[in-house]
Amino acid sequence: MAFVVTARKWRPQKFTDVVGQEHITVTLKNAISNNRIAHAYIFAGPRGVGKTTTARILAKALNCLNPVDAEPCNECEMCKSIQSTQSLDIIEIDGASNRGIDEIRTLRDSVKYAPTKGKYKIYIIDEVHMLTKESFNAFLKTLEEPPAHTVFIFATTDIHKVPLTIISRCQRFDFRRIQLDTIKSLLSQIAESEKISIDDKTLTIIAKKADGALRDAESFFDQIVSFCGNKVDNSTVSKMLNLIDDEIYFAISDAVLSKDFKTVFEVSKKIYDNGWDFIDFMDGLIEHFRNIMTVVLSKNANLVETADIYKTRYLGYAERFSEGDTLRLLNFLNKTQQELRYSQNQKLKIEISLSHLIGLEKSSTLSEIISELNNSGNSESNSISEPPKTKISLPENKNSEYNPAQTNPEKKTAERKINNSVPSKILETNNIEDPHFNFNTVVQKWAGFVESVCSEKGLIFGPVIKNIQLVGLEGNKLSVRCSDQHSKDIVNRNQDYISKKTLEYYGKKMSFNFADNQIKNEVELKSVTDNSLKAKSGNEKKDVPQNSFADAVINELGGEEIT
Repeated sequence: MAFVVTARKWRPQKFTDVVGQEHITVTLKNAISNNRIAHAYIFAGPRGVGKTTTARILAKALNCLNPVDAEPCNECEMCKSIQSTQSLDIIEIDGASNRGIDEIRTLRDSVKYAPTKGKYKIYIIDEVHMLTKESFNAFLKTLEEPPAHTVFIFATTDIHKVPLTIISRCQRFDFRRIQLDTIKSLLSQIAESEKISIDDKTLTIIAKKADGALRDAESFFDQIVSFCGNKVDNSTVSKMLNLIDDEIYFAISDAVLSKDFKTVFEVSKKIYDNGWDFIDFMDGLIEHFRNIMTVVLSKNANLVETADIYKTRYLGYAERFSEGDTLRLLNFLNKTQQELRYSQNQKLKIEISLSHLIGLEKSSTLSEIISELNNSGNSESNSISEPPKTKISLPENKNSEYNPAQTNPEKKTAERKINNSVPSKILETNNIEDPHFNFNTVVQKWAGFVESVCSEKGLIFGPVIKNIQLVGLEGNKLSVRCSDQHSKDIVNRNQDYISKKTLEYYGKKMSFNFADNQIKNEVELKSVTDNSLKAKSGNEKKDVPQNSFADAVINELGGEEIT
C-alpha cells in the first residue's frame, strides 16, 4: 500500500474528531439537528487549523443517508462517494485558479440544477479571497438568494480581503490557532498508533515550530520520522529543524543572576558556529524572559508553553527574580531587538547587549527598603533606650594650623556669635523616619566607615573622607565640613558611591550635605574682623598703606594674594 502522509491519513472524518475548534463543530451539529441550515457559510482562520476538513464533514453530514446525532455515518453510499471525491453533488473549487468572472458565471449557471443523489448540492470554494472584484460582484445575487437545494461553503485565510457584501450574506465562523498542548496530545496518539518512540521534549519542539497549525505539525512529524526512524531523539530533531536549544536561554538567565560575563561570549560563539539567526535568538530570549515573568507573577507555570522538564526549571526562578527586574529586562530586550534588525555586525551587537543585560543590578521596591530599615532599627533597639535627640556642638577645625580666636579676644566674641547662630535643626536632630537611627549611631560607626572607604578608594577619596568633620544629621542628609573647595568637589563627584556605601554599612542611604553655616560663619567672621581692624585704625585708615591692609588680611584671615 502506498504511503499516505499523516495529514491525510489522520484527517478527521467526524465533527468530534476535529480538535481545537469545538465552538464551531458544536454549533454546526446543533444547526443540523434543529434543521437550521444556512445557505452560505464562510470559514476564516490561519492555515492548517481545519477549515477545509470541517467543510467536507459538513457536506457529508448534510447528504448522509444514515446520520447519527448529526454526524455522518461514513458507511453509506453518499459518505463513501464524498470521501473518495466521486460525488457530483459536492463541488470543490480552488479560488486561486478559478478567480475570473467567466468561472463565476459558469458556477452561477450550474447552481440552478438539482443534486443528482444527495439532498443538497454543495459548493466548497477554498481561498475565496483570491477571487477578483468583478467575480465577487457577479456572485452577489446568486449568493443572496440561491436555490433551496444549494449550500455555499467558503474558506479563507485572509478574511479582510473578502468584501463585506459577501461576508454579510454568510454565516461567519472564525477558526483559531490550535493550542500547543492539544497538538502534543494528538501527535502523541499518532506516534503511539504508529509505534514510534518520541518524548515530551521532542513533541514540544514540533508543536512550537508548527505555531498553532496542526497540518504543519503533522508534516514536521513525517519529516522527523523519516530522518530518525521509529526512535526520535530531541537533540537530533533540533539540529534537523535548525532550532535554537532552550538550554542557551537558561544559560543567559543563570548568568544574569550570577553575573557571569563569560557566558556572553560562549553563547554568541555557539550561535555563530551553529548558523543560527541572531534575530531568532533574540525573539526566543524575549519569550524566555516572558515565561520567567509569568512564573514570577502567577507563581505557577500553567501559562508557559514548553516541555514539562522546562516548566520545573522556570518555577525555580519564581523567588530569584522580582517583578521589577523582569520588566526592566524585557524592556531592554525589546529595544535591543529593534536595534538588532538594523545592525551591520549582529554578533557584536548581541555580545554588547548581553553584557549590558548581565550587568544590570537588581532593583528594590520602596516597601522592601522600608522593611529593611525597620528590621535594622529593631536590631539596634536593644542597645538604645532613649529617643535619638542629641545635642551637638560644632567641632574645632583641628586641621587648621592657626586659630585667630585663641589670641584675639574680639575674635572669641565673634566665634561665640557664630556658634549662637547655628541653626537648631543641625544642633538638635530628631530622625522621624527611624527613631533608632540617629547622629550618635553615625558617629559611633564613623571610624569603621572611613576605614572601609579607604580600603576601596584609598588613593583619591580616602584622604578626603579622613578629614571630613561631622556636623549633624537631618533625615538622610548628613551635614559635614570639608577643609577646602577641592575636597568638596571630590565629595560631590562621589555622591552615588556614598549613597550605596552608607546603605551597605549603615543600612540606610545617606548623602553628604555641606553645612550651610560654614560659609555663613566665614562671612560673619570676616565681617567681625574687618570691623575690629577699622576700630583699631580709626581715622588713621587713610594713612595706612594698601600693602599693610593686604598683609593683615593674609595674616589674620588666611587669605591669598591673587596676581
